[in-house]
Amino acid sequence: MARIRRRRHTPLLLAPLVSVLLAGHPLVPNTGPRLGSLLETFLPWAGLAVPPLLLFVLLRRRTPVAVCAVLLPALTWAWLFGPHLLPPRDRGADGLTVVQHNVSDENPDPAATARALAAAEPRPDLIALQEVTPAALPALRAALSAGYPHHASHGTVALFSRHPLTGVRPLDVRPAGVDPSWRRALRAAVHLPRHGEVAVHVAHLPSVRVTPAAGLTSARRDESARLLAAAVDAEPLPRVLLLGDLNSTLDDRGLAPLTSRLPAPVHGLAFTWPASFPLARIDQVLARGPRAISVTPLPRTASDHLPLLARVRL
Repeated sequence: MARIRRRRHTPLLLAPLVSVLLAGHPLVPNTGPRLGSLLETFLPWAGLAVPPLLLFVLLRRRTPVAVCAVLLPALTWAWLFGPHLLPPRDRGADGLTVVQHNVSDENPDPAATARALAAAEPRPDLIALQEVTPAALPALRAALSAGYPHHASHGTVALFSRHPLTGVRPLDVRPAGVDPSWRRALRAAVHLPRHGEVAVHVAHLPSVRVTPAAGLTSARRDESARLLAAAVDAEPLPRVLLLGDLNSTLDDRGLAPLTSRLPAPVHGLAFTWPASFPLARIDQVLARGPRAISVTPLPRTASDHLPLLARVRL
């Protein structure tokens, strides 16, 4: 009899646990298998526990205590992620429209991908790309040359702009022990006709893997994030945009060196990976000085990522 009672109470015991994981995720240890970062990568999905708990309450235990227990994780999720679901109040604000996209080094038609990005509405001012192979770069340039005459590339990252670029140089965010041919970040100053200069950093941080034995292997990505944060600190221009595949979500403490310096967009969950069934936004647009007010995924290309469109207020 006691075992049956415990089973009846188990769903209600899960509700406060979900709330604790949502609100207290920074307290989850990150030593060893980096369970904290793993939880934070998929943190919004913890809200999926709420509907079955609510169904249990409606069907089995319609008591005030049970209802309050289920409302706790629902309210916690709404507090953390609800603002991202609201439309931006200043969507018409004067500023920039930027597109961030990992085009995939296995993309069979990079020119078609480039044309799709350039056709986004509103029209992008900047297009930042990662996993640009030497074979794909000429096709990308040809497809974008008419609308984006200014471009820069370094290694496997590239930036295409409607406005002039100066001060183009590589950024060294290579983790220790990685081959020098690993070149995945650049910096350029964009000259806007009405707003002056804005520094743009384009980056692709190291990938992570999840295995049963090692958990989340993110040490190199975290080291690269710290190096990129140092480049942001050293940037002489006061206004900075960071566009990149950061291989993590903004809740992940591994990106704390960046998120502590560059505020996140206010509106939009905008999951971008994997393109076939997006579970997380690992493509990011962050800003210092300007503010990224909203992010929206664009239709799928031949990449395994969805493109990300961001409105930036200057």
